[in-house]
Amino acid sequence: MLRFLRIHPILVLACLSALAEVGLTQSTNDLPAAPSAVVQQQTAPPKRPAPRTETQAPAATPNSPGDAKSGTPQDDPAKPNGDAAEKLDTPDQGRPTITRTVNEVSVVFTVTDKHNHYVKDLAKTDFKVIDDEKAVEDIRSFRREHDLPLQVGLLIDASNSIRDRFKFEQESAIEFLSQTVRPRYDEAFVVGFDTEAEVTQDFTDSTEALSRGVRALRPGGGTAMFDALYKSCREKLLKSAQTGAVRRAIVLVSDGEDNASHVSREEAIEMALRSNAIVYTISTNFPGGGSGDKVLQRIADATGGRAFQPFQLSDVANAFAQIQDDLRSQYALSYRPPDFRHDGRYRTIEVLAQGRKGLRIRSRHGYYAPAE
Repeated sequence: MLRFLRIHPILVLACLSALAEVGLTQSTNDLPAAPSAVVQQQTAPPKRPAPRTETQAPAATPNSPGDAKSGTPQDDPAKPNGDAAEKLDTPDQGRPTITRTVNEVSVVFTVTDKHNHYVKDLAKTDFKVIDDEKAVEDIRSFRREHDLPLQVGLLIDASNSIRDRFKFEQESAIEFLSQTVRPRYDEAFVVGFDTEAEVTQDFTDSTEALSRGVRALRPGGGTAMFDALYKSCREKLLKSAQTGAVRRAIVLVSDGEDNASHVSREEAIEMALRSNAIVYTISTNFPGGGSGDKVLQRIADATGGRAFQPFQLSDVANAFAQIQDDLRSQYALSYRPPDFRHDGRYRTIEVLAQGRKGLRIRSRHGYYAPAE
């Protein structure tokens, strides 16, 4: 009995040793294989973000609003909400967008010599600009605009005062549109006015549709010329969906005698300037002219256009032809005005030729600064 008890502790120790080896093996299987693996796991660089494309917004900077730990911008009360926010071009809607207002004025003008021939070979150094009676230091862009897409509004007086010559004016206008409007490039609309303005053909590049719009006009009633010009510039040119550079012009055929408008002449001119439209006028006061010719001259001069006063009915077609040439013989420049303020004030413009004599420059006389 005593001998058995003497052997038993040895057996117990052996069993405990075996169990300990099994337990140690199971526990070490849950640990890294080597210390270097732990170091590698702790010092491995974080996953790099995918390269940013040109359309992605830049990452938030330390000065950007947001959480300093996560780098994610928080809601900015100055940012647009709802539908306006969805118009942003960047895929990350929350990131800040930097906007900058550039105060530049664009001026379109034509240059003729003493024989009234177009001069088309001038350079930027041949001109200087006076803005609000102060010289412009730098003309930022300059180009010859011989082939720019056109947006033309044809406004024809359909009042009783021009009934006897209405048919010829219609045919001359149709010929002008057929020669001027190029399919898939230019577009025009037609408005007839007596006591009210009526759009007989909306914007289109179809000369056939424009011809139908002109032939649909019927004379009768009073003359609301200022209203027609005002509404055409506001409702058609300002609200146009046309994108990119485009030349806007109004051709106004009338005797200039307004007796039914709700806006004044100067209000109509202001709207033409705000829509960046050049207004060409063709008087129907022939032969001999009329008191309305001065009104038509004022509208054309203020917007950089021309006032035509035909001596006889056949000269109306020539006036339309000269307008077509004028639209294809223009210069355009842009500049930053000195001492510019967003005060809504009217500022004068004067484009002058330097180094060459006998040149006549025709441009708009001024513009309205944007209001705050």
